[in-house]
Amino acid sequence: MHPGQDLDPTLEQNLRLEAFEGKFDVKDFVGVISEKLIAQSKSQSGPFDPKPFIRTFEAAVDRLLSVRKDVQAKTEQLEKSVRVAEREYSKKMVELNKGFEAVGQSFSTMENKMNQVGRTAIRIGEQLESVHQQRQRAQAAYDLIDYYNQFARDDTSRLDALKKEGKEGRRRVAVLLRRLGTVAKEVDLPNAEKTRENIDKYCEKFEKDMLYLFDRAYRRSDPKMMHHCAQTLLDFNGGASCVQVYVNQHDFFINRVRENDTNNNAKLWESLPDPDAPPPANEPGLEELFNEIRGTVGQEAQIVQAVFPNPPIVMQVFLQRVFAQSIQQRLEQLVSAGSSISDLAFLRMLKMVHNQTSLLVEDLKTYELPSTVPRSPNERSEFRKSLTSTPSTTPAAASISAMLETAMEELFVPYTEGQRYLERESKSLTELYGSFLTSFTRYHMRTHKGNKSTMFDRMVDRLGAAAATTSTSGTSTTSAQAAAAILRYGGLSTAADRNQEKSGEEPIREEDGQLNIVVAEMMLKWHAESIGRCVELSPPNDVPKHAFALLRVLATALGGAYIEVAIETVQARLEAADTKVEPNLQLLTVLREVDLICHLWQQYVNMALLPLASSSVTVRREMVVYNNQTVSRIEGAANSIMQRTTDAIISWLSAQLAKQKKIDFKPRNDDSSFARVNTEPCVACCDFLEKVRDVVKQSLTGKNQEVFLTEIGVAFHRTPAQVPRERCRRSYVNKVRYSISITSHSPSSNKPPIKSFTSPSCTSLLRDIKLYQDTIATFGIPSLYERFEFIRQLGNVFLVRPEILKSYIAEGYLGRIDSSLLRPYLAQRSDWGQAEKGFNDSVGAEDGTSESKALKDRFGMGRLSMIMKDLEPLNHMSMPSMPVSIPSMPLSMPSLPAGFSTFSSISSRGLGSTASGAPLPPPPTTTAN
Repeated sequence: MHPGQDLDPTLEQNLRLEAFEGKFDVKDFVGVISEKLIAQSKSQSGPFDPKPFIRTFEAAVDRLLSVRKDVQAKTEQLEKSVRVAEREYSKKMVELNKGFEAVGQSFSTMENKMNQVGRTAIRIGEQLESVHQQRQRAQAAYDLIDYYNQFARDDTSRLDALKKEGKEGRRRVAVLLRRLGTVAKEVDLPNAEKTRENIDKYCEKFEKDMLYLFDRAYRRSDPKMMHHCAQTLLDFNGGASCVQVYVNQHDFFINRVRENDTNNNAKLWESLPDPDAPPPANEPGLEELFNEIRGTVGQEAQIVQAVFPNPPIVMQVFLQRVFAQSIQQRLEQLVSAGSSISDLAFLRMLKMVHNQTSLLVEDLKTYELPSTVPRSPNERSEFRKSLTSTPSTTPAAASISAMLETAMEELFVPYTEGQRYLERESKSLTELYGSFLTSFTRYHMRTHKGNKSTMFDRMVDRLGAAAATTSTSGTSTTSAQAAAAILRYGGLSTAADRNQEKSGEEPIREEDGQLNIVVAEMMLKWHAESIGRCVELSPPNDVPKHAFALLRVLATALGGAYIEVAIETVQARLEAADTKVEPNLQLLTVLREVDLICHLWQQYVNMALLPLASSSVTVRREMVVYNNQTVSRIEGAANSIMQRTTDAIISWLSAQLAKQKKIDFKPRNDDSSFARVNTEPCVACCDFLEKVRDVVKQSLTGKNQEVFLTEIGVAFHRTPAQVPRERCRRSYVNKVRYSISITSHSPSSNKPPIKSFTSPSCTSLLRDIKLYQDTIATFGIPSLYERFEFIRQLGNVFLVRPEILKSYIAEGYLGRIDSSLLRPYLAQRSDWGQAEKGFNDSVGAEDGTSESKALKDRFGMGRLSMIMKDLEPLNHMSMPSMPVSIPSMPLSMPSLPAGFSTFSSISSRGLGSTASGAPLPPPPTTTAN
């Protein structure tokens, strides 16, 4: 059956090849084929007949197979066509590659030929340039020989004509004349000397003509013509003459006539020598000069750049002239006027000028100009280059900044060179200190008259010896000048000159000789100003040693001539004081001022001087050692004052206690005795202790105050050990013993002891003890309070009732002592016979060593202080030398103190046994002696 038969035309369209070229869906294809068949099957009644479907699908499959065969045939045909086309394409590409390679080889060959031609052209150019240079040299040599021959014939018409051709002609003449001058010096021919003279004359005439043109252009303010003349003279001889004409004829140096009068500001010159007045910041004439310099340099920088081909060199010449003429002249006027007034005025004026000049230099550094020098076309091939084959070089000028620094340094060299400045500064500072301390020195010198061997006289003698010391070069050293100034301005005289002193001096007041922190502050203020000048005027490498030298001047004045002199006077008064008169405690007030001044001094050294020596470890170490030695010397002198004052106080208290008599505690029938609360020696001692307390709290602070009062309290507690033994019974500690004797046996009869345990004598005694304790308590020192509290409790043993006696001695400080040691004191009670049995029972239970203890008590060896364990810490308060310690500076980097601290410590003296080991009196007896 033919596949095309029985197919519906619609189905025939779907089975063509074109139907499969686009988007193809199998479901849609089957649906299209079976659509009509399904409709026909539904329209027919009866059972489903599959045959129409089978025949249709078979025909469709046959048609699809036929279409596939056609497609395969076409595909094979197309593949054959593609393979043929690919072979043809490959052949064409190979042919094209061969063509490109041939073209590349052609271009490479052409490039090589062009490079060869280029190298040949370069060689030709170099040869041409060499030939041109040779031709130029030959032409220049020919011209020089021709011009030289013309000068030999005294014919300058050709040069004159060339000079009249204008600017370019004059520049060519300048180059020719420079070269002719060089040739004339090297030619050695007959008549060469005459030719050389003709050339020199013409060169001189040409230079004068150019300078005349430059001067005329300068006066007409024609910068272009000035630039032409400057460039021409630069080509001729370097242009130095042109620069000198420009600088010399400048209005700044010609028209402005400065007067030499420096007294136009009277207020400034009056305050200049006053150390209390602030140093001047400026001087009107100097300020006017520097302002004019700033304005002039600003204008000249623009003119010089427009006129001169080498502006940096011209600016340096101009500025050097400004420093050497205007500034130096004004500096000499000012320092000369200051030197005629005083050294301080000289130094202040020098520092002020230096400061203002530094500011001027910093302002002028902003006018730094470029150092490139344009060369003229005619100078590019110099004749000397052609003769010597050495390229000409232009010396590189130093920068304007370096020139300004050098000019400023040279300006102040006459005043700061070597030791000139330091000697002047030390002399000024020493004169100020000596003049300031004149009244103080006279006061203490009069105080020390008659004391030939005092430290004050020794110090004056040392100053005199130092003043006579000279250096190896024969000139006085800084220390010698300082010592001489202190002697002169302080009104001091050595041992050889004291017999020549004259009377008629002004009266001296008491306050003139007192130390004052204000005086020290003033001296440190002057010294700080001097250090400020030293830092600015001294070279940086010399600042550490100069600061050390000024520190020695300060130590000599503030330490030696001020603090130590006042301390020596106090020591002399303590030595001369009458021991029978109450000590003068006001002498201690000098320690307060010494404390404040030394700590202010240390603060100043740490903050102002030591940082200046940080660049030199050696100088810094020497400064620290020197300062510590000075402070240690002052510390030792202050310690001596405190030691002697302590001795005087203890001696006076011992003398008052020595006045205590046994009858002071006896009851009397008169009203005055009945109304009396305390004995007279007790009142005198307490009043004096209160004075000591008030003065010490005013004069000392911190640990010094505490240790000093502790020593006084301990020494007063142990005064019996300091007085003769026959007076020991009259001390306040032994009042217990004597009151017991009085209450037990009357000195005028042999009656038995009084049966009352509250006798008036014991009451009077305990009142004295209580007053002592209250007075010592105002010292505010716990260790002293414990000492006197023990004495008071021991005295109360004779006042308590018998039934509570046993419990009383078991409490407080008495409870810490073995009861057997208290038995000798308890035995003096009038009712001891009744209470003794109870004590024997309590003591009988103790160890079997009672016999040895009784033996010790019998020989007076049972000291209560031997077993006062809780008071043991006071045993270590021995005070051998009582040094007053002022904090010194460490050798390492110092830490700045937060404020003025007090003396760090005061040790006490060893006055016998230890503090808590102050022995109680031996057991009292009933004797009335």
